[in-house]
This record gives sequence, C-alpha cells and structure tokens, in this order.
Amino acid sequence: MKKISILGSTGSIGTQTLDIVAHAPELFKVVGLTAGSNVDLLIEQARQFKPAIVCLGTKELADAARLHVPPGTRVVYGEEGLIETASQADADIVVTAIVGSRGLPATLAAINAGKTIGLANKETLVTAGHIVMERAKQRGVAILPIDSEHSAIFQCLNGEKRESIKQITLTASGGSFRDRTREQLEGVSVNEALNHPNWSMGAKITIDSATMVNKGLEVIEAKWLFDVTYDQIDVIIHPESIIHSYVEFSDHSMIAQMGLPDMRVPIQYALTYPDRMATPTNRLSLVEVGKLHFREMDFVRFPLLRLAFDCGRLGGSAPAVFNAANEVAVSRFLSGEINFLDIERVVESAVSRHDVTEINDLQAIAEVDGWARRFAATV
Repeated sequence: MKKISILGSTGSIGTQTLDIVAHAPELFKVVGLTAGSNVDLLIEQARQFKPAIVCLGTKELADAARLHVPPGTRVVYGEEGLIETASQADADIVVTAIVGSRGLPATLAAINAGKTIGLANKETLVTAGHIVMERAKQRGVAILPIDSEHSAIFQCLNGEKRESIKQITLTASGGSFRDRTREQLEGVSVNEALNHPNWSMGAKITIDSATMVNKGLEVIEAKWLFDVTYDQIDVIIHPESIIHSYVEFSDHSMIAQMGLPDMRVPIQYALTYPDRMATPTNRLSLVEVGKLHFREMDFVRFPLLRLAFDCGRLGGSAPAVFNAANEVAVSRFLSGEINFLDIERVVESAVSRHDVTEINDLQAIAEVDGWARRFAATV
C-alpha cells in the first residue's frame, strides 16, 4: 500500500487525487492533507480518509478544524505545519498541488526527507529548477510530473535515451479566448475568462491558460524536468486537447501520448508509476473524435508565452520575477482591479524593470519574489 500526502488537497488537483484514492482504497492510504482556508472541505476529507496530520493556513482555522477531525488526526498550521506535513515519516509520495510559489519550501522539505514527488506545482521548478533538481539528484528522489503535458512527455520518453531527443512539443488548448483577436479581448469579464472549453481547473490556472502564461511556465518546467534546451521545446495550439504532448527523436519519428482531457489520468500515473491500473475515467474513441486540429503558435497574440521563453533563457532571477508578477496580476484581475489585457502590462513591466541576478538559495528567491510582488501590486 502506497502512503500519500497531498499538499493542496482542497484544490482541483487535490480533490481529483482523492477521487483516485477513493476508487482504490486497497492500494493507497492518505497520511497527510493540507489546505489554505477551505476548512469545511478539509474537515470532510479528513473524516473520509483519516490522515495522521492535516494542515491549514492559520492558527484560527486550525483551532476550528481541531474540533471536527477524527480522533488520531493531528492539526497543524502555517508554513511550519506545511513543511511538517510534507516531510512526515509515513508518506511514500508527496503530491504538491499548491498553486503558486508557496509550494517551494514544502517541496524541498519533502525531497530532503527522501519522498517521491508527484509534481503539480509548476512554480517550484520555474522559480528554483536548478536548486530542486540538484537536491533531488543528491537525495535520489524521483520527481514524477502530474501536469498532463509533462506526464505525456514523461511517458513518451520511457525507455528512450535522452540524447535521442530532437524536440519536445507541448500542446496548448488555447484557453478561453483562443478564437478571439487581441481587439476582442478588450473588456472581457472574469466569468468569460474562467470559462475554459476543455479542462476543469482552478481559477488561477484557468486565467493563466487564457494568457498562455500557463504554457510558458510549462516550458520552463520542461527544461528542468527533461534536461533539454529551450531551442528543443516547441508549443502548438491543439484545440481538442487529445494529444497532450509529443516528442520527436533524432530519426524524425514521433511518439505522442493521447487521451481525453481528464487530469485523473496523469495524476494516477504518477501515483502508480511504473505500473498502470484501471481508472474511473472515460475511454478515448478516435472514431468519435473524427478530426484533430493543430495551429502554429502566434507569439504576437500571446506575448507572455514569448516572454516566458525569454525569461527562461535569461535564467537566474528572471523566471521568478515573471512568475511572481503574474500571480499578483492574475489576483488583481480576478478581484476586478485591472482588466484582462493589463495582466500582460503588469508582467512585462516587472520583467523589464528587473536587473537579472543569480539566485542560489531560498532567501535570494524570496527577496526577488517579494520585490516582484510589490512592484506588480502598484504598476
């Protein structure tokens, strides 16, 4: 039986992970759960799965939860509690599903404790890919990607030599506004932006999909996960989201991973790797789909994807600034403070004003992250 801790259990990835666990209780046991502020759902999850430890964002929320969790479940809070849950002795695999850069310290703590990482937090590798991958190598820890695109690449590379890779291509749905021109994006509403045509995701990731920042973060993440150059990474729009990504090899053959757009498939693969098992998902019928469509990426239409490539190539502190400024800009858009196209303006302004430096520890990352957030909150 594999023991699992889930960081971010009340979000989209976390709830779908628990759905997989519920369908195979003989294979998995939940030993740790964390949430930010959704105390009611965390209590419900704790009652169903009876973990040894749960964590909430604040002491007040933890005190409220403590009255309702099952006997034997310990309640902790804050960053210290998050790190404790991530590194506790009983977990075999830690699913990092916290949105944003908050997941980095806990992920490193889990790596230091020798836990296998099911990585659904892009920002961990975007802000500190060199640190995380080196630490994982030193500790002999496997990092198993949960994003559908990176899981697809991971599966395509099984049994293949890395030196045979010619190009990795990440597919993008195009997001909520894939068929709109830039002129048609003026004044779009939050609800329109959150109406993703293919995937059921959290608000922040859905907005990132609409701006193509999500794909930009995936590009940087892919560089670290698969040890390739940015020149070896391509992005195309694939509206149906059936081919989740593919790899071209030195002999020009290609291997693609396909399936219906359902995050439970890549989540389960990370949980069961290297084995596979039946899932509570629907089968893909290519006959029913009939046609698949592909479009070349338009970097003028999606300037933040181009900026992500640029920041990745610059390295150092640039990706951390890109990520932090975007988190703030998306939050401002969701709260109605700025317009959709202002997200681009905020991120571009932060990156252009920043002098890139080398960052080799969490303190340096925190300082750069803090500067970017303060700047993005006012520009």
